[in-house]
Formats: sequence, structure tokens, C-alpha cells
Amino acid sequence: MAPAVTLALLLALLALLAPGLGVAAAPSGCDAPAPLWCSSPEIAAVCQAESRCANRSRPAAAPVELSLFYESLCPACRMFLVRELFTAWLVLPDDVLSVTLVPYGNAQERNVSGKWIFQCQHGPEECLGNMIETCLMHEAKNFSTYFPVIFCLESGSSVTKNLEAVCPLTCLQIYAPQLDSSRIAACVQGDAGAALMHRNAQLTQALDPPHQYVPWILVNGKHTDELQEQAQASLLGLICQLYQGEKPEACGGLGAPKVPAGCRR
Repeated sequence: MAPAVTLALLLALLALLAPGLGVAAAPSGCDAPAPLWCSSPEIAAVCQAESRCANRSRPAAAPVELSLFYESLCPACRMFLVRELFTAWLVLPDDVLSVTLVPYGNAQERNVSGKWIFQCQHGPEECLGNMIETCLMHEAKNFSTYFPVIFCLESGSSVTKNLEAVCPLTCLQIYAPQLDSSRIAACVQGDAGAALMHRNAQLTQALDPPHQYVPWILVNGKHTDELQEQAQASLLGLICQLYQGEKPEACGGLGAPKVPAGCRR
């Protein structure tokens, strides 16, 4: 093969391996071949390739995972969801925080003639609120669709009535008008809702360590007293501290409001 053809093939190969870098001469002190100039920040600095590597995609950091085990009428649960969790979710990018909601808390269940019956700490209205939010999540599927509705329900004077009548519109009409309220109602009143709530009971009962109160918060699958206190005092600050990727703009000056007592069993 002619030398000119060999050089052309080599240049083409380098272009494929290092798109956007071109085939520039290595600066003094740079021993790495051009395809490896963006393999690490250190090599990029030595080879004076930071600007060329800036537009190369970097591996995304995993989001911080938060699981909230709560009750729909527990005052401390509602305060955490409305003031800390919703606020943090609202200002953080989707790839920074991942949230799982499990409405059940300190409820109890029993099977009567093949049907699940639930008894809740704050009475039948709380059981209804838990069921409404569970069926809403099941129907909506997408967190960004159902979380604003749950925020609206939990931030009002009555969780259950907020779904039915908030003048001039309901929470569902305001935040998720595309959802079919009749399907949610059928879930709440039927076997599907009971099965979903039984699943919430199983998830709650499987907690390790077992929950002692609600809200019960897991961060990256782990619960400790320290994580619980940090999350309730300033969830945004905790997420910003734990996130391993480039810090979003929302991670600025953060306060630490007083934390109300939880709903113990």
C-alpha cells in the first residue's frame, strides 16, 4: 500500500475515534494519542484540549433516590411533602432527584372473605386519601403528571374534598385535566384500589429497619436518623450534598426550617 494511502487511512481512523478533535500535533508534555485526549480531565489539561472536549458528552451521574412512606392526613407528612419535597422537585432537574411515594404509613390491613380492609391512624378519611393518591399514581403513571395533583391535595384544608371541589376548579382539573376522573373513582371504589393499597402495605411492612413513625424517608434506599433529620430540615440541601454530578443552579444558599413531630405508631 502506498504511503500516501496509509496516511489517509490513519487520519480517517483518528477522525472516527476522536470526533471533533481533528488531528492536531500533540502539545509539549502530552504523551497521549489524540483519540485519548478527552479520556480524563487531567489528560485534556496536559494536552491543552479542554475546549475541544467541552462539547463531548460526559457520563451522567445517578439521581438521588428518595422514597417517602407517609399518610395522607399526617400533619408532618403533609408539611414535608408540600414544603420540602415539592419545592426540591420543582427546582431540581429531573435527572438529579428520583422520587417514590408510598401512601400507607401506620395503617393496618386485614383480609375479610378475600377482600382487603384497611384501618388508618387518622380514620376513614385518611384511608380514602391514601386510596385516592394511590389510584391517581396508578392511573397517571408519570410522576410529573401526578405529583402536582398530590401536592394540591395535600396543601389544602381537606385532602379528599380537594379532589372533588376546589373553587373554581378541582386539583385534577388544574394540574392533570387529561386524566379520567371516572377511572380514578372506579379504582378507589373497586378491587384494583384495594390490591394497590395491599401492595403499599407490603412495601411498608418490608422496610428494614421497620418504620417507627411517618414520614419515613429513605435516601438511596437507606434510612438513618441523620438522613431523616437532614431531609426534613432541608431536603434541597441534602440532595445537593449527595448528588455526584455537576451541581444544578438550585444548589445555592439554603435555610433549615423547624421540623414538626412525626406521626408515631
